[in-house]
Amino acid sequence: MKKKVLLMGASGSGKTSMRSLIFSNNPASLTSRLGATIDVEQNHVRFLGDLILNLWDCGGQDAFMDSYLSTQQSTIFSHVGVLIYVFEVESRNMLKDLEYYTDCLRALRRYSPEANVFLLVHKMDLVRAPQKRTVLDKKARELRQVSGDMAVTVFGTSIYDESLYKAWSKIVHTLIPNVSVLTKHLTTLADACSATEVIMFERTTFLVIATSSPPPSTTTPPRPISPPRVPSPQFEDNSTPPNVTALSGSTTPFLSTSRTTSPPPPTQPLSSPLSNHSTSSLTPNSNNTPYHDDTAAAEDAPSDPHSLDPTRYERTSELIKAFKHSCARVRDEFHTLEMELADFTAVLDELTKNTYVLVVVHNPTIETAALRMNIRLARGKFEDIQGENLLS
Repeated sequence: MKKKVLLMGASGSGKTSMRSLIFSNNPASLTSRLGATIDVEQNHVRFLGDLILNLWDCGGQDAFMDSYLSTQQSTIFSHVGVLIYVFEVESRNMLKDLEYYTDCLRALRRYSPEANVFLLVHKMDLVRAPQKRTVLDKKARELRQVSGDMAVTVFGTSIYDESLYKAWSKIVHTLIPNVSVLTKHLTTLADACSATEVIMFERTTFLVIATSSPPPSTTTPPRPISPPRVPSPQFEDNSTPPNVTALSGSTTPFLSTSRTTSPPPPTQPLSSPLSNHSTSSLTPNSNNTPYHDDTAAAEDAPSDPHSLDPTRYERTSELIKAFKHSCARVRDEFHTLEMELADFTAVLDELTKNTYVLVVVHNPTIETAALRMNIRLARGKFEDIQGENLLS
């Protein structure tokens, strides 16, 4: 299954840098070495095994843009699944950028009217932190106005923080069939593990594919910082673990990690050293009313020390990609990760040949051995689900 993705925008807006960061595992520090794209660079990126992203990185020089909109129009804009148009936040030629953008929208309506459109206001790191929300709101209103009746989603992004991963995860999410099925079974896995949350990542890019449903709210008081630990359960290879739970539609059991005490409310599972550089994302609501700033809303909400960080997925992607790059530099490979901290326990392990899963638990009585066993028992079912989704 192939999905055509157009990556467009003015020359120097940062298109090739973000492509290198997301799909080639290059750190932001190396993107300055990349040259300008000449005409169209096509890359076939294998995603989730049989899903192939046919990524067209279109050079943004005026001569190329004029060619795309005239002699190459049918070739460029036919069979498009997603258009990603990148605007540099401090562009000195915004009027020309908007003119080319509206011309591209007209061509897209003609040849691929069902395509999804994502607009990235890029290089947000150039804007001072106190002004980011105001600048992004203004840009979003301007872009929505020129987009007319075309539904668009706007993100503020930078290669230097987690915002780029958030945007691309949302984009890729629209290309994956039956994500709700994955969410349903990840929720079943979370229940079996007594986990606060379970997140599935694509293996190569570490973009978020799906997550379990949000955990129910609880009023249970927080647990002590240094809780007692219980010994890990030990099982022989051929033994049957007690208290097993079957995944819906499968004969594969999960080890039950049921508790005798109520789980404490979640705390922030993962944090990033780049937290001071976060930027906002803007998405339309179901009524197509003006965009709202999810990150800003979270910042304005009352402080809760046990709430989940709204950027936790993207920060995890960013940290793991950086760690994988460090492993590659010393000619080693990344396979699994376990963390047992005062506030939470987390296990990151392979789920299928194309995905990783992160299980986050806040109950101190749950051991990593039980989490690893549940992941191992779930692999067969998720391989079947992935194959069925991509063939549907």
